[in-house]
Amino acid sequence: MTRGDAVTNCMVPDNLEAKLKKYALGLRHVVADEITESDLIQIGVGAFSPLSGFMSEGDYNSVVENMRLQNGSVWPIPITLPVTDETAAKIKFQDDIAIIRQDGTLAAVMRVESIYQPQILHEAQRVYKTTDTAHPGVNRLYTRGSTYLGGPVQVLRDERTDAFSDSFYTPEQTRQQFAKFGWKTIVGFQTRNPIHRAHEYIQKTALETVDGLFLNPLVGPTKSDDVPAEVRLRAYQAILQYYYPKDRVFFGVYKAAMRYAGPREAIMHALVRRNYGCTHFIVGRDHAGVGDYYGTYDAQKIFENFSAEELGITPLFFEHAFYCRKCSGMATTKSCPHSETDRVILSGTKVRQMLREGIAPPPEFSRAEVVDVLMEHYQHHPSIR
Repeated sequence: MTRGDAVTNCMVPDNLEAKLKKYALGLRHVVADEITESDLIQIGVGAFSPLSGFMSEGDYNSVVENMRLQNGSVWPIPITLPVTDETAAKIKFQDDIAIIRQDGTLAAVMRVESIYQPQILHEAQRVYKTTDTAHPGVNRLYTRGSTYLGGPVQVLRDERTDAFSDSFYTPEQTRQQFAKFGWKTIVGFQTRNPIHRAHEYIQKTALETVDGLFLNPLVGPTKSDDVPAEVRLRAYQAILQYYYPKDRVFFGVYKAAMRYAGPREAIMHALVRRNYGCTHFIVGRDHAGVGDYYGTYDAQKIFENFSAEELGITPLFFEHAFYCRKCSGMATTKSCPHSETDRVILSGTKVRQMLREGIAPPPEFSRAEVVDVLMEHYQHHPSIR
């Protein structure tokens, strides 16, 4: 599909919710984990278009091997519903099942059109490029369930509210907003980390060439030592107030789970932003990576396997940005001739260590308003690692 295509909306219309809830009372229940809950949100609103449910065995195998659905559409990461073998034994082909959120409310009804045993180790190696349990995505994969259920879903509204509710938009809503603004070209930006000067630099560099910037930070499940999403949200709100043109930036959260799948996840993030209405997508250094499992620019190289036409969105590649003391500004190796000793580069681990110790990261790394938000959080949560 392309940016102009309609998204696959799987939300139950308001006037049919009560009827579906009543029907679900008589169905076998499957309790969703936090990944399934977040996946249902994305499938429901169409962010995972063209998916209309959890993958069948055929689509799963095709995605694992070729990063495409069986119909040829690009999709790089399996979106599956894992259950235990014991649960699967009670479910039959063509059964309808109720998927229940962890708080006991009904999340969706699914028609089971596929029941299969995946090769978990093979999936890990192909998707994550490792079978190492120290990899957070692989570790999660091993513990979620050894049988997969596939089939279309009917998703119900999650009536719960949280810190992100006012900043959450569906693809249909963002497309309407972009049209209202008169934006023809929109660049999307994804991150799971607090914003820093390097992010700001590449966002604004991209903004020089397009009509608008869609800041779409991920606020779904992440690994335990990532900065909490509520803190990252406050950091973005602080910097947007003072350093971004209000008429050229639209902010909305992405309530998806982080897979830490590096290159493959970069492709998925691009496809999601296409669905949201973006024409371009920023891919930086080690996009969606973790540890040393992926090469620095593997997430950019993987795009060579696909054309912009079949992706429906154009990637914009950026090298690692830093503050250069001799240049007296932000730069990358493409524009800065000076040595590494002149560059202010701090890893996420180093920054978290500084914050725990009450040391403010330098202004060359992050704006003072962002540092204030992070310092306040870490000083009140000194045990965070």
